[in-house]
Amino acid sequence: MPAAPPRDPDAGAAERRALRARYEAATAHLDPPFALVDVDAFDTNAAALRALAADKPLRVASKSVRCRHLLRRVLGSAGWAGVMAYSLAEALWLVETGITDDVLIGYPTADRASLATLATDPAAAAAVTLMIDDTAQLDLIDAVAPPGRRETLRVCIDLDASWRPVRGVHVGVRRSPVHSPASAAALAGAIAARPGFRLVGLMSYEAHIAGLGDDPPGRRVRAALIRAVQARSYAELLARRAAAVTAVRARADLEFVNGGGTGSVAATAADPAVTEVTAGSGLYGPTLFDAYRAWRPTPAAFFALSVVRKPTPRTATVSGGGWVASGEAHPSRLPTPWLPGGLRLVPAEGAGEVQTPLVGPGAADLTVGDRVWFRHAKAGELCEHVDALHLVSGDSIVEAAATYRGEAKAFLG
Repeated sequence: MPAAPPRDPDAGAAERRALRARYEAATAHLDPPFALVDVDAFDTNAAALRALAADKPLRVASKSVRCRHLLRRVLGSAGWAGVMAYSLAEALWLVETGITDDVLIGYPTADRASLATLATDPAAAAAVTLMIDDTAQLDLIDAVAPPGRRETLRVCIDLDASWRPVRGVHVGVRRSPVHSPASAAALAGAIAARPGFRLVGLMSYEAHIAGLGDDPPGRRVRAALIRAVQARSYAELLARRAAAVTAVRARADLEFVNGGGTGSVAATAADPAVTEVTAGSGLYGPTLFDAYRAWRPTPAAFFALSVVRKPTPRTATVSGGGWVASGEAHPSRLPTPWLPGGLRLVPAEGAGEVQTPLVGPGAADLTVGDRVWFRHAKAGELCEHVDALHLVSGDSIVEAAATYRGEAKAFLG
């Protein structure tokens, strides 16, 4: 697929000024801190992801959205079907509240209370698919709700997608112990032999491709290395995933084979073994996805902070700002001051919990009471800091949509 156009060093100064003016007009009555989602950009991203996926359905990753209103919105768009949840309790809630009747949980669970609920609720058991990579997880489920005294539970095998080119070398995240087609087949056989479970899917998430940008700014050598590794590991995964799917299908009638993420939608959709692709972060367009060549989402999610002091004529300090993303401890995980242009964090201080100093050409023009608009490094983690997302279209707020936090749901806290 063609690479995205080269970055404009000015990042579209005129466009940024217009964007800032529009957001300022829409939210003039609000006091920071607050978060905004531009629903026109959100919808543009949803349509672009659909086009990248070609004729394969997209499953929305709720971890990257964390707002029921916006989950419902994207699921109402053509080409989107089903949710990938990050928590069993969350999955039960999304089914109970009518957001979806098809939830794949992306990770294994040891939530005994939620397992007990799932095991005795026919509607939930028909809608929710658990993630499995070890028979120990089946043992835990049986201990909570023995087979014969529960609903049959849907399960999916997590096939590890990391690349192991030579013994002792591991490229990618450390996820599932199921790496080879033989190990996938063995687990499928073990599931088939146990009452109370039905194997319906296989997932293989290529995090080192979907979640690692191949065009990191100012790091040309690293970019070349990433591209080489991704190309070779993708070719290996295509063959291994196809073999694993064939081996597992010999033991179970799979309903789906899931793969991918925002950064690999087109590549994953091109794999004949995959029947559906997951995406979510691209709907909000966080800064980590500025480092991809193939496709860069339109920034759709922002948070606003107030300037509260001017330590020097060329420094502006905002209240708060320490909304740091998970992952490696690296500057790429820090929020980015986006509007107005010409702002940057102070390396020695970064983004502070209570205050964040900003420097750069744009700082001189800021005065006490002005706003600075930031982009988060990731997507859904933004929602852990606010109770609502103010949905903007044009220069008006059309709705304030509650986040998971705003509905008193903290599934990982």
